[in-house]
Amino acid sequence: MVYLNIELEKVNLEYFIAKRVQSSTSYKNSVSAPIIKIAIAAIAIGIIVMLIAIATGVGLQKKIKEKVSAFNGHVSVSLFDRNNSITTIKPISNNQDFYPDFTAVPEVSHIQAVATKGGMIRTATDFEGIILKGVGNDYDWQYLKGFLLEGALPDVSLEKTSSDILISDDIAARLQLKVGEQAPTYFMNANGQEPIARFFKVSGIYDSGLEEYDSKFIIGDIRNIQRINKWEEDQIGKFEIFIDDFDRLNEIGRAIQLNTPSELNATTIEQELPAIFQWLALLDGNIFGIIGIILIVGIINMITALLVLILDRTNMIGVLKSLGASNWTVRKIFLYNAMNLVLKGLIIGNAVGLGLIAIQYYFSPLTLDPQSYHVTEMPVYISLWHVLALNLGTFAVCLLALIIPTLIVSKISPVKAMRFE
Repeated sequence: MVYLNIELEKVNLEYFIAKRVQSSTSYKNSVSAPIIKIAIAAIAIGIIVMLIAIATGVGLQKKIKEKVSAFNGHVSVSLFDRNNSITTIKPISNNQDFYPDFTAVPEVSHIQAVATKGGMIRTATDFEGIILKGVGNDYDWQYLKGFLLEGALPDVSLEKTSSDILISDDIAARLQLKVGEQAPTYFMNANGQEPIARFFKVSGIYDSGLEEYDSKFIIGDIRNIQRINKWEEDQIGKFEIFIDDFDRLNEIGRAIQLNTPSELNATTIEQELPAIFQWLALLDGNIFGIIGIILIVGIINMITALLVLILDRTNMIGVLKSLGASNWTVRKIFLYNAMNLVLKGLIIGNAVGLGLIAIQYYFSPLTLDPQSYHVTEMPVYISLWHVLALNLGTFAVCLLALIIPTLIVSKISPVKAMRFE
């Protein structure tokens, strides 16, 4: 019974201390009240900035990866002696074991045969160098559908070779072409003779935001290229392969290479466009840098608030110690209250931060220069894992950092503290 009474007295004492310390956050005239409000605001603003940094950084990476993959696929399979040329020089046969179903690598979601040919569109007033990308029935239009501004996608499923082409808004603006108009296009003859002319019809206009592609590529029927190059029906330029998990791109790319003939080369999109992906990798460093700086600022603010709170309650600490409270008991209560402030900051920060991200996602008030960022609107993307990891990490780091300042409680003498004013 004596032991039980002692434990109950300890519980009641800790509850009394918690109430006394917690009440300091609600006193309007308390010395610590403004500091506490600043600490909560600092945590909230920090969470807002970190959420926005993650959402915009990851969103930009994801969007650009989707766009460049729409034009190239995740992995390209072509001849080894292609000489890194954009246009196809030597064809390969589409009679391959891995086409049209790449069963040897389960991560492959789609494979399509394409070919490219350099040419020039000439109108009555101007001309423009272009690259015709020929596609067939197996082409996946889901990405380009999102880029379509007006008109319709070319129909390459007909038995007759289609003369419809899809051009970018850049090319349409420079050549003053509209949907339904003729686009006289000329291609070099392999024999060095007069150029070969083809009269295509503009079926649609697209805008991907990637100037490197919008300024060059038009999309049409692959049979046009086969006829211009005098290829057989089964000859194509390369295979474009799409995979399920982009994070495992290099691993899956190696698996694809091992399951293709030795005369063919499998190249990932990162290998074909290293400059773009090196730039995207720098965004990860920026995100971690922002998170690190914000955490340091938040920790400094919380430590300052805790020290002020302890200083403001020095007299009370002396009284409680004289009543038998241990140093750890008092430290624990101050930690509880400090973490309560952190939780308030996290709740406010998450509400505001996720709200701002939702506004940008649905209404896109923030725009970007497509020449610099390859997108016209600021893309945002954040997952539940990002939110949980950020909040749990912030809470844990603040908790560990606030343990040290509470050591000052151990140095406070009950006699001197009770005289403290």
